[in-house]
Formats: sequence, structure tokens, C-alpha cells
Amino acid sequence: MGPLAQPTGSQLTHDSGPTARLEMTGINVAFGGVLALTDVSLVVEPGQVHGLIGPNGAGKTTLFNVACGLVRPTSGRITWRGEEMRRLRPSQLTKLGVARTLQGVGLFPGMTVLENVMVGAHRHGKAGFLSAFLALPSSDKDERLLRERAMRALTELNAERYAGRYPGSLPYPVQKRVALARALVAEPDLLLLDEPASGLAEDEMHELGELIRSVVGRMSVLLVEHHMDLVMRVCDQITVLDSGKQIAAGTPEQVQNDPAVTEAYLGDAVDAEADAAELSNVDGGRTHG
Repeated sequence: MGPLAQPTGSQLTHDSGPTARLEMTGINVAFGGVLALTDVSLVVEPGQVHGLIGPNGAGKTTLFNVACGLVRPTSGRITWRGEEMRRLRPSQLTKLGVARTLQGVGLFPGMTVLENVMVGAHRHGKAGFLSAFLALPSSDKDERLLRERAMRALTELNAERYAGRYPGSLPYPVQKRVALARALVAEPDLLLLDEPASGLAEDEMHELGELIRSVVGRMSVLLVEHHMDLVMRVCDQITVLDSGKQIAAGTPEQVQNDPAVTEAYLGDAVDAEADAAELSNVDGGRTHG
């Protein structure tokens, strides 16, 4: 087992497969009169990994932030489980069954690794604030169960030995692992991953791909990533943005052979067949963003 691999028969698994569907339709975002996104739509189907890619400045992070509730679209619709989310806020995500990671790790420096992961598991807690304030037995039991749940998540990512450490004392790839454990411990129906492979070595990136594919039996994944080899390997569907507009959508093979995509990445009008292989290895220049 590598450091990011997910064992079979995880205790974090759901009793049933994912039933949720995220649909973003006609999304427009303007900052100070400048359009960052123009009429962008995508659907993350249950049990699928949906990749969101594009050159630097394409609008990937903006669309991801719309899905997280960090950016409110100027117009368009976000539908989750068949219900329109009119004023989606980040604080609602956990209750909606959505978990996310950010481009940075986003860990709390004053909390241990275990405590950071426990934050991700808080929606499974049963004791309320009053019980904790009064130090009632139910609060102690609740904290113990959350601690055990968080420890299992760390163990499954081979990070349990860091449980008592503080994030700032750990290498960046380990911090990324902890951030992922914090997202997975919530047992979401939809996992939003923003450039999870950044800072990882090649073998860790391969294990990350295996992990992403292993979770689709219990959740859907929206993946924003600039490492094309990872995207092409793990995604079922891909949406491609360029300059805030959607230029392609489809399976990895369809996207890889789309002339508009190769032109966006390589900068010139190119022959799709000749350059599809080159596109899968692009990792620099305009591929970031």
C-alpha cells in the first residue's frame, strides 16, 4: 500500500452508492464588469469523476468556487439533488453532503493533524453545544467517536503517525494527505478536489489516481487539475474551459482528440491526431490555472 492508497473494505464506505447529481447551467460570472465565465454548463453524474481543465486563466478555479459557494454567479443555475441552490454558501456544504479541498491545504495551524481531521467529521457528531459546554457524558462519548473516525481516516491514508503533529511541521505532500483525509472523513456524496496533485511526486500522484477511482463507488468527484496524465487516467467525463468559455466536453478520448483543446493548450492550430499524445503529457506553461 502506498501513502495515498485506499484499502478495500474501508470503514468509511456508505451503505449505498451515490444518488446525487450536481448540475451547473448557464453560469456567468463578472468581476467589475469583466466576464470571468460566460455561459458555462456541466453535470457531475452520480458515481463519476468529472474533470475540469483548461489553460492558465481559463476560469477553472472560478467555476470551482461557484460550486463551493465562494463565488456567487451573476446568472445561471446550480442544481444539487434536483433542488436549485439559489444562495449557496460554503457553510452549507457539509450538511448538503459535499466536501472540498482547496488549492492550498487549508489546515488549521494551531490544531493537531488529528484535530484537523476531526473538524471534517463534525457533521457525524450527535452531542450539541450545550452538552459540550456542560461537559456531559454524551459530549465525551461523541468526541471519542469522532476521534476514532478521524483516526481511521488517517490510517487509511497512511498518515496516522502524524496524528499528534502540527501541520506546519510536516512536508507539503503530507499536509495534502491530511487535507484529503479531512474531506473524506465527512463521507460526502460529492467530493470537490481543487488541484489535489500539486506538490506530489510521480508515485504519489499515481496513488492519488487510484484513490480517486476507488471512492466513486460511494461518491461523485469534481476534479480541477492541471496534470493532464492524471486527468485522462481517472476521469469519466471532462469539461474544458478557455478564457472563461466552454470549448469542449466529453470523454477523455473525445477531449484529447478535439482540435479546439489542442489549440488552446499548444497555442496553434494543430492536427488533433498528431498531437493528442503530446497533449496528455503537457504539464507547464498555459496548462496551469
